[in-house]
Amino acid sequence: MSERTSSQSLLRKLGPGIITGAADDDPSGIATYSQAGARTGFALLWTVVLTWPLMVAVQSVSARIGRVTGRGLAGNMALVFPRSVVTALVLLLFLANTINLGADLAAMGAAARLMLGGGSTHLFTIAFAIGSLLAIVFVPYHRYVGLLKWFTFSLLAYVGVVFSVKIDWQAVGAGAFVPRFELSGESFTLIVAIFGTTISPYLFFWQSSQEVEEEEADPDAGPLIVHPEQANRELSRISWETWAGMAISNLIAFFIILTTAVTLHASGKTDIQSAEQAAEALRPIAGDAAFILFSLGLIGTGLLAIPVLAGSAAYAAAEARGWRTGLERPLNEARPFYLVIAVAILLGVSVEFTSLDPIKALVWSAVLNGVIVVPIMAAMMIMVSRPKLMGKFVAAPWQLLLGWSATAIMAAAVIMMFVLM
Repeated sequence: MSERTSSQSLLRKLGPGIITGAADDDPSGIATYSQAGARTGFALLWTVVLTWPLMVAVQSVSARIGRVTGRGLAGNMALVFPRSVVTALVLLLFLANTINLGADLAAMGAAARLMLGGGSTHLFTIAFAIGSLLAIVFVPYHRYVGLLKWFTFSLLAYVGVVFSVKIDWQAVGAGAFVPRFELSGESFTLIVAIFGTTISPYLFFWQSSQEVEEEEADPDAGPLIVHPEQANRELSRISWETWAGMAISNLIAFFIILTTAVTLHASGKTDIQSAEQAAEALRPIAGDAAFILFSLGLIGTGLLAIPVLAGSAAYAAAEARGWRTGLERPLNEARPFYLVIAVAILLGVSVEFTSLDPIKALVWSAVLNGVIVVPIMAAMMIMVSRPKLMGKFVAAPWQLLLGWSATAIMAAAVIMMFVLM
């Protein structure tokens, strides 16, 4: 194999991990991390440090389930849990994804108006929804993301800002490694939002289904439970790719919090109410172009996240019902699958016509994800522990430890939020 071919193969394999990480830093993530930095300064940096290994564990578990069994999460749930439980979990995912979709689309509309200096936010939002739906249905997914993933590089501007302002690195270290929080409903709501936008339920279904699609596209591959000789290679790939992809995601999240802490929080702007205020965090590095840079990041990650959000809901519904799935399939081969995507996107547009500000909608969609993810994580950890389902490829001890720890931490944060509200 030539060096060029080897490099191309490596880049191809890195693609899904990078895209998943970028999709996790969607508009909801950008808004939530920005609000955390603006409100609390460095105090909540520890949340994204803590969630990195936890996120790797649960994402690698979801990928493992798909690659071992040759079925997505919902398809496996249907074999383990009563139909009523599977239906409830799928409906919860659909609800969370639809609201997240709507919040993302509304924010993208607001960002387009900000970047262009005028226009109707409603029209921009509808245009993004229709354009995304047409692209998802009629453009093979690998081509769709091939262009869009470059827009996410604008998020690196948050890393660049730290070299343009004075930072108390001792305080940053304390915020990153010493958990601090107030015993208040507002504080725990923000923590649940950070957890929910970082460890998001839609990414579980997405990564599991993508493993199935990649396996089915390779004539030499098969479910590991049938082809155990492929296990070492595939499980190793899943491990390092997930560690790398989630590292990128959480590194960007860390710097978004850090950037807004040293810019907005330091200047007394502790409650972001609009996209314009959030964009101000990039002014030290971008100057008058801060609005454009912020808008490109919001729109680019939004366009990447829409097929992931809508697609994961469609995968879950279709797998639970036994329908054909696949973003690479033409419309006539998977009509019910694409119908679920269309319904999710079109219902999501309705968020734009509520009285909720786009930034607040993004944060509250993250909170909803944080609540809904708990039962889904518990179901996933139960499945990956069952030899009857996974054969000899049940979760590794470190995955079980970190996966159940993540579930317990998320559950505790949600309980504290409701108790203190």
